[in-house]
Amino acid sequence: MKTEPDKIDLQLLGLLQHDCTLSNKEIADKLGKTATPIMLRRKWLEENGYIKKYMAVVDREKLQLSLVAYTNVQLKDHSQQTLNEFEKAVRRFEEVMECNHMTGMYDYLLKIVVKDMNAYHRFVIRKLSTLPNIGTVQSSFVMAGIKERWDYRTTELAASSPTEI
Repeated sequence: MKTEPDKIDLQLLGLLQHDCTLSNKEIADKLGKTATPIMLRRKWLEENGYIKKYMAVVDREKLQLSLVAYTNVQLKDHSQQTLNEFEKAVRRFEEVMECNHMTGMYDYLLKIVVKDMNAYHRFVIRKLSTLPNIGTVQSSFVMAGIKERWDYRTTELAASSPTEI
């Protein structure tokens, strides 16, 4: 019974990260395999949590979401209940694309995407600042996106992984 992905699985993941609309046959052709084993591998990767979901990456500029802010948040209280309440609330905010619990001076780093500075101001005043135990909020705004990735480097992992037949 397989317990971790092998070289072929990692190559399959790399292809899906690049284009999740590829059919099992298209993946099989690219990997020199047949469709049925690829389908079984894909199913195994899904069932074992290696593939969390399939999604489309949209052009936020075309959707008029041109302001990206990285916002550091420091809470006044650090009890488990306060942390849980903050995280639960932030999950509901559609403007928040990412929320990471951090070490260092600030407790959380939020990636916020909105239309413009007015929308960001409304978000901070009407949503973020209304949460209990908010201490300090410090934001930096993206001037230009230089590099953005959504794929993990599975090709490097595949190169060091033995092939299972």
